[in-house]
Amino acid sequence: MRWVKYRMEILAEAEDIVIAALAEAGVEGVEIEDSIPLSEQDKKQMFVDILPDPGRSDERAWLSFYLEEDADRAQVLEKVRAALEELRSFAQIGPCTIEESLTEDLDWVNNWKQYFHQFRVDDILIIPSWEEPEETEDVSMLIRIDPGTAFGTGMHETTQLCIRQLKKHVRGGEQLLDLGTGSGILSIAALKLGVSHAVGTDLDPSAVTAVGENLEANGISPEKMDVILGNLIDDPAVQAQVGENAYDIVTANILAEILVEMTPRAAKTLKPGGIYITSGILAEKRTLVEDACRAAGLEVLEVTAQGEWVCVLARRPLA
Repeated sequence: MRWVKYRMEILAEAEDIVIAALAEAGVEGVEIEDSIPLSEQDKKQMFVDILPDPGRSDERAWLSFYLEEDADRAQVLEKVRAALEELRSFAQIGPCTIEESLTEDLDWVNNWKQYFHQFRVDDILIIPSWEEPEETEDVSMLIRIDPGTAFGTGMHETTQLCIRQLKKHVRGGEQLLDLGTGSGILSIAALKLGVSHAVGTDLDPSAVTAVGENLEANGISPEKMDVILGNLIDDPAVQAQVGENAYDIVTANILAEILVEMTPRAAKTLKPGGIYITSGILAEKRTLVEDACRAAGLEVLEVTAQGEWVCVLARRPLA
């Protein structure tokens, strides 16, 4: 199989929104080239789970994506160009001139797998679907996860912070809402900890397939989790499906700026006494999310940190 490579120059600070736009246009995976120095931890996690910082300086970056030579590339490219033009109306994203070249790389979709290996979050072992456990001593739970090309693996600090809060607050029998579920890793961890049922939301249709496959890999019945496509912030149909006063726990591992918009609506989905677990927050932006929680009528209970990231835990008051 032959693939056509498309490469474009953007502003580095626009990586997150451009990648999201490409995903919505049907692009399944993106390579990132930029001059932002990588930490040792970043190098271990290269190509997976690296969340871009929208506060970076005006540096350049290059994004590449691949389409099958025999596929309907024109339709995807039309959607990509339309999405980029829409972004230009409210954000500076750089030139985004698309260059095309042919590649013979037959397995580019799977090349990233060499960077994702099993790891632990305390006593939880998270392992990709293509590996077998190397060591199970002191392991209380094993989660098999295949993020595919579109979602994170759980290696990032923000996901680990959320999993630790789930370990602390799941007692058994809860209803969970997972905003931006992606591969479904937080919902799967919660279901294995004892949550009765999970509902995930995501903008990417790939989430439906990814969650279904990961539920099966973990021996969890598909009836245990529903995935809703759309944006809770401003989509009335999604809001109606999700409901209000319905969840004991809501998780949202999303960038701080999106959490600020999401929190007023997320707060309405919580039952009185329900817990709100948020991450994807750079330490210097924690007050943005804390203030958003308080403005939505929630009380901030705890802020935990790992590296440069924090998790803000809040609760809806009982009365």
